Amino acid sequence: MYDTLIIGAGMSGLAAGIRLAYYDQRVCILEQHYSIGGLNSFYHLRGRDYDVGLHAVTNYVSPGTRRGPLARLLKQLRFRWDDFALAPQVGSRIAFPDVQLDFNNDIDLLRSEVAVNFPEERDNFERFLARLIGYDELDHQDFDVSTRQVLADVFTDPLLMEMLLCPVMMYGSARENDLEFGLFCILFRSIFLEGLGRPLAGVRLILRHLVRRFRSLGGELRLRSGVKQICADDGHAVGVVLDNGEEVSGRQILSSAGRVETMRLCGKPPTSVSAPAGKLSLVETVSTLNTPPDQIGCDRTMVFYNDSKQFSWACPSTLCDEHRGVICSPNNFRYDRAVPEGEGVIRVSTLANYDRWQGMSDEEYGLEKIRWYDRLVESAVRFVPDFRSQVIDTDMFTPKTIRRFTCHENGAVYGAPDKQPDGCTHLSNLFLCGADTGLVGIVGAINSGITMANRYCLNPGQK
Repeated sequence: MYDTLIIGAGMSGLAAGIRLAYYDQRVCILEQHYSIGGLNSFYHLRGRDYDVGLHAVTNYVSPGTRRGPLARLLKQLRFRWDDFALAPQVGSRIAFPDVQLDFNNDIDLLRSEVAVNFPEERDNFERFLARLIGYDELDHQDFDVSTRQVLADVFTDPLLMEMLLCPVMMYGSARENDLEFGLFCILFRSIFLEGLGRPLAGVRLILRHLVRRFRSLGGELRLRSGVKQICADDGHAVGVVLDNGEEVSGRQILSSAGRVETMRLCGKPPTSVSAPAGKLSLVETVSTLNTPPDQIGCDRTMVFYNDSKQFSWACPSTLCDEHRGVICSPNNFRYDRAVPEGEGVIRVSTLANYDRWQGMSDEEYGLEKIRWYDRLVESAVRFVPDFRSQVIDTDMFTPKTIRRFTCHENGAVYGAPDKQPDGCTHLSNLFLCGADTGLVGIVGAINSGITMANRYCLNPGQK
């Protein structure tokens, strides 16, 4: 009998496991795959290492900062700042037709960009920043209010509203064409008021530290141990049945599988769950270059691009969305040591249609990946210098990849559109953690695991 069973060895599940293991709980994390991390994972192909999911860690602040989500998770999990080795971004851009807004980890750059490109909105933007700074995500006040409505009440220029929505929705909105104002506040602050960072070694460094700490505290991590069923008795979860038929008992269960997916494990099919599954999935191309990107003019960390004045965030009718996306180069961070000269990487991500990718034969799937790699890169080089002549290797993942490694319905990269901030379910001791609690990104996911572990799985005197 375990004190706590955790479903999924992603960021939130690992963080929850560490937090509970610190208090001598007997914890077991059950992961269906042979690797950890869920969407934020890594792989090795043709002699090269690749990250999946991680463009940048949001909520970056300078080492030693005592407040904020990053500082909180380091304190709660008892890590040092150096353990994650985060380097700040060089600088990023929001690119629309005829207008660009540059930003970095100092909000004053975005302030100046808004003042130059939208001078009539300068005071409105300052008042809006004050509102965002004062928002308390813990009390969930106005969490579900439409962000588009809030922005329309604040700004007079619709183009500025669309440009501010673009990176925020790309980095965390499970809803089509809008998102909850509470989630917008969390994401805006994490991107613009705090910032973007990345370890030189990528996501594997963060995952390695999480797993080592969990196991050093006596936690048990079981790979290739998918959960087939959550068992309950009289409104109380009593354990799980694994795919191989093994039964595992636990006094309480934390699930990072997703809200709809967790309900299915409880025997509730999606049609019986009031909250629908998410529909927004992604495709990503990875281009390895024979030179660092900044040597050919690709010197931005991120470029969030949109080829019209209105930003649309919805499942495309075609396999992929050619009109908007995000271009990232993991080379363009201010690492504390020189990166060896040589290869570079550029990644292009955009929305994709899960049903259309899922419905193909293996042969069609391979051919469409080749076709859409070319089309998406061609779309991206409208907004950055053309890097295609320097490409020496490529890879691409699709919504089928996301579905395989996260088990999210429809390959929904940010989970369900209707969040459950308190993490509660119909069972008294089964709780959610991860994206469907409204905290997204790596720091958000880790803090979600910590929060739910503290709130429901530790005695008050232990917290």
